[in-house]
Amino acid sequence: MQQLRLTGMRATYDGIVSSKNMPSIGHDELLNLLLQAEWDQRENQKANRRLQNARFRIRASMEEIDFVTPRGIDKTQLLRFTDGAFVKKAENVLVTGPTGAGKSYIASALGHLACHMGYRVNYFLAQKLFAMLRMSKADESYAKLMKKIERQDLIIIDDFGMQPLDEVSRMMLLEIIEDRHQTRSTIIASQLPIEKWHDVIGESTVADAIMDRLVHTAHRIEISAEESMRKKKKE
Repeated sequence: MQQLRLTGMRATYDGIVSSKNMPSIGHDELLNLLLQAEWDQRENQKANRRLQNARFRIRASMEEIDFVTPRGIDKTQLLRFTDGAFVKKAENVLVTGPTGAGKSYIASALGHLACHMGYRVNYFLAQKLFAMLRMSKADESYAKLMKKIERQDLIIIDDFGMQPLDEVSRMMLLEIIEDRHQTRSTIIASQLPIEKWHDVIGESTVADAIMDRLVHTAHRIEISAEESMRKKKKE
């Protein structure tokens, strides 16, 4: 088992032997336990690699979302996301609310969920994403990076709308949204109400194209917290 790198199987076998339960376990049951242990370990390793590649800023889970504090969150709506169907159907999710309301946590929790379900995920802060794409133009890796983003089953763009987009960023965003339209899912978290995104994007024609592809049939999570969840957690 060790030479074949069946570490999950070996650990389970060692545990069974050390517990002296071997005589009470049938051959079929033993084989099932060993194979299941190896399967679980490999799936966990894959999930951990996907989480690492996603580059989340925070660890988050759907189970730990606070539904007690009044924030205008529709619990039923969020629980519907737990089957991952929104990723499979290439649907977008737009999360809005004031600073510290928990937008990033909810977006990250959905991303963690997708990773555990076998989907490829990437998390970006909006300004860092555009800066990274600008740098890639300088070293001629732009096309390769855009192709990588396009292949992700889910991308998360956090802190969108912190400042108006310039012409270059505007066109890069359009390319990302266009490439993923109806084929891949996108989550965007923003302090600004969706109604103000058009002005942040700028240039009416491009903004119309982005909003039409992004907002159409998207799920909306609108948070209306009066107290910062970040401050509350710290206290």
